[in-house]
Formats: sequence, C-alpha cells, structure tokens
Amino acid sequence: MRQGGRRRVAAVAAALALLALAIVLALLLRAPGGPPAAGPSGSASPSATPVASSPSPDASSAVPSASQPAEASTEPPEAGQNPVQPPVTVPPVPVPPPSEPVATPGPVPPAAPFPASLRDQDLTVIPRAGQVVALTFDAGANAAGLPKILSTLSAKGVAATFFLTGNWADTNPGGVGQIVSAGHRVANHSMTHPGFTGLDGTGIAQQVRGAEQAILAAGADPTPLFRFPFGERDARTIAAVNDLGYVAVRWTVDTLGWKGTSGGINTQIVADRTLAGLQPGEIVLMHIGSNPNDGTTLDADALPQIIDRISAAGYGFVTLDALLAP
Repeated sequence: MRQGGRRRVAAVAAALALLALAIVLALLLRAPGGPPAAGPSGSASPSATPVASSPSPDASSAVPSASQPAEASTEPPEAGQNPVQPPVTVPPVPVPPPSEPVATPGPVPPAAPFPASLRDQDLTVIPRAGQVVALTFDAGANAAGLPKILSTLSAKGVAATFFLTGNWADTNPGGVGQIVSAGHRVANHSMTHPGFTGLDGTGIAQQVRGAEQAILAAGADPTPLFRFPFGERDARTIAAVNDLGYVAVRWTVDTLGWKGTSGGINTQIVADRTLAGLQPGEIVLMHIGSNPNDGTTLDADALPQIIDRISAAGYGFVTLDALLAP
C-alpha cells in the first residue's frame, strides 16, 4: 500500500513539472522581444519584463516621423554612403563705395574778340607795331577806284584793310569777293554811314549789326574792326561799339584824296601827306570811291608813289589784324 502510494505521488509531481515547463515555454514563445533577460545564473527569468529593441543607427534606414521634420546631419557619413556636402556659403562681393561725382566742365567762354587794352579807344596808331604802316580804304560811295587799287596792291605785294559799309557790300558783292580773294582784310564801316553821336544804343546796334550781316552775306567777315563814319565818336559810342564786339580804329593821317581836284588836292599832296605822318604803326586813311563833283580817284592814282616812298624809308606794310596780336 505504501509503495503504490509513492508511485502515484511521483507521477503527479512529474505531470505538474511538465505542465509548468509547458507554461514557461508558451510564455517565451508569445514574447515579441526575443529571448528573456538572463538572471544572475544565466537562466531565463520568468518574471523579467521584455525590453523593446533600440532603433538601428543606420542613417539610411531612419525615417523621420510626420510630426518632426528631419534635420541635416553634421555627423560623418556611414561607410559606403556618398558624403553629403554642406551648403556652400558664397561671401558677398564687396561693393566699392560710390565715387565722387566728376565735375562736368562748363562751356568754354568764347575768346575775347580783341585785346582788353584796346577798349575805350579810337586807335590812331598800331601800338608797338615797329617799322610798319597800315594802308586802309573806306568804301561808302562807289567802287570807281577799286580796280586800280587792287592792281597796284597786287603788283607791289602789299596787303591792306578795307572798311565797307553794308550798303556798299549790298551794291558791290563782286567787289567784296575781289577784295577777299586778293588776300586783303575787310572791316565794318556801319550800314548807312550816319554820324554815331546822334544815335541811341539801339540805333548803334542796328548800324553795326546790319553792316556785319551784309558783309557776311557778300562773303567776308568784318569782325572785330570798326571805323566810325566821319570819324564822329565819343566815349559813349566807343563803349557801345566795344560791347558789340568791335574795336574802334581811326587813322594817323587822312590823305584828303576824297576832296578831289575840285577841292584843291592832287596826287602829290596825297603822297606828301602820307609821308609827313610816317611813324611806326601809322594808319593811313584813303577812299575807294570817286569825288562826286569831278570824278577823280586821287588815292588810287597816288597809291604806287605812296608805297614806293614808304618802302624806301625802310617801312613794311601790315593789315589791321596786327592790332589783334596778343
């Protein structure tokens, strides 16, 4: 009886042990995290709590959550991966400071038409001219003496200055062209040859500008030389002419050839008067036109003798452009 009871107890104990083993195996198979944590002796502990495995450090397999955007990694890339270059920062190009504005030169004022030292004068000689004479001819009436005058000047190789009125230039445009083509200087003698002291500023301007335009239209430029009709002038009229861009030129000696034989003059008197006034820078006044009463052209007739006697005295000849030299 005792022996049989022992066998039954042993069988029950074995069955319980098998049941316990089966329960443990079932628990182990149902756990998702793999084998149970080992106890101090290395055996599985039935009471150990399964631990979730850590995510892989492989950056190529990491997926950012929808709620948190991925950030650029600054760590070295994993082996076998293409390195990711950091963004290139381009330094700003230095901008030079704005340069100072370059001053634009203003318009260049025109050169003075004549030396300032000639203002407020009605010149009777060429200053500092030396041993030279200026032969000048006024033209306000007709052109009777012009052919002979131009022929003599050409033959003697002398250049002269011709003061023309605007009316004369209008009437004798061919004569203006002959004077210019022969190499002589043309100057302004007013438009209609009035006395200037009786004119106001507007009248003076009309006379000077009118003659200027008429002479320009005939092919010559009279600026900046002006002679007052009849030699009539005062400080006011000289200043007015200067303001119009002209220097006033009178004469050293008047030959009086314009008086003609009817006025008691002949060619010898004309030449003698010229030589009596001979000096450095002498300005000789003669006329182109004939005397209205006797038709004589004494200045044209006396011109060859005048040139020869002046040359024999050791003088040369210039135009009134010599006044404009600095």
